[in-house]
Amino acid sequence: MQPVIGIDFGTTNSVVTSLRADGSASVLRHATDDVFRSVLCFWADGAGVTRHAAGPRGIEAYLEDPLDSRLIMSMKSYLAQRSFQETRIFGRAYGLEGIIALFLRDLLEPFAADLAGARIVVGRPVRFVGDSADDALGEARLRAAFAAAGLPDVQVALEPAAAGQRFAAGLDHPATVLVADFGGGTSDFSLLRFDPGPPARVTALGHSGVGVAGDAFDYRIIDNVISPLLGKGGTYRVMGKPLPIPPAWFSSFARWHLLSLMRAPKTMRDIAEVMRTAEHPEQLENLVRLVKDEAGYALYRAVSAAKAALSASEEVVLRFSHDDLDIAAPIRRADFEGWITPELTRIAAAVDAALVDAKVAPDAVDRVFLTGGTSLVPAVRNLFATRFGAEKLVTGGEFVSVAEGLALLGRDAA
Repeated sequence: MQPVIGIDFGTTNSVVTSLRADGSASVLRHATDDVFRSVLCFWADGAGVTRHAAGPRGIEAYLEDPLDSRLIMSMKSYLAQRSFQETRIFGRAYGLEGIIALFLRDLLEPFAADLAGARIVVGRPVRFVGDSADDALGEARLRAAFAAAGLPDVQVALEPAAAGQRFAAGLDHPATVLVADFGGGTSDFSLLRFDPGPPARVTALGHSGVGVAGDAFDYRIIDNVISPLLGKGGTYRVMGKPLPIPPAWFSSFARWHLLSLMRAPKTMRDIAEVMRTAEHPEQLENLVRLVKDEAGYALYRAVSAAKAALSASEEVVLRFSHDDLDIAAPIRRADFEGWITPELTRIAAAVDAALVDAKVAPDAVDRVFLTGGTSLVPAVRNLFATRFGAEKLVTGGEFVSVAEGLALLGRDAA
């Protein structure tokens, strides 16, 4: 049998799987066994030569010298954005496909023997991130990035269909299944009809997706808990008249790596000018230190940990310290669920769109398979329990189900 490799290139994390001899899929891991974060760090060595590292090594390199390195993350989020053509890193222009290819080479380098002669199946979201996302462009760029990484002949499959394939491996009777796949940047929904056979058959009934997932939930915590402590909502004075602190400064917190853009001299000058007459200048001083010291990664780790803890507790304390900024903020789950109401509404609308696309009524859905980290958020689970019934919900393999399903799809396509 031809070897099959499944590659889930994710917004936040990436996973590679291989088909075992018994027909099941297993995760291929790097020597560190760490989760392989979808990040790429660039820096210049002592001779001025640009170097890079991906995943855990990339994060280590960035934390060793955040001021003189450049961290790229959420690369997948830009695939369908025509406005993103290239970025300059240490004076050199890099296209998006080239950046992703560098990441993919590092991700796949330890698995060269597994890749040799294998059928490669790569995942893509139903809808790419962005209000003006071009899905055809997103897939074309994804294929081009893999080709630049040395894999020109990949098969592309929808990520929720892959997750559903993994779930279907345990079915022993026909079923209509809604697969809800929550990533870092997108949430995708597919209605699939499974017939275990023999022969086993999977029929796609309908799909939908929305550019909302875990990153958006993190931002809600930052916007409601952190940003007010850094000046958001405050005032400063011009000719004695109070004016609001520019809210645009805090939009960069949507993704922590964007904070580095605030280090631009003009932005720093603007903040310094506002700080002179601000009601609470110390808050803006903390904002400046956070940006200049590239402390965004540590902040987002604290926020992500608090979000995860809220899945098990009704109230948690978000703790973060940097210089004079010392935060110990209690967060109630009820408040968090109120903050993410707009995202929950968009997710619910996307689920409805998938049902309409499939021409399937909610009561005709036999199982609902939830996967991805955001599926652990109680408010998200409740959304599906209310609509379909808690007894129909199934979870598991939250971080590997897509990659394992991609390998299984490759096997069944043989």
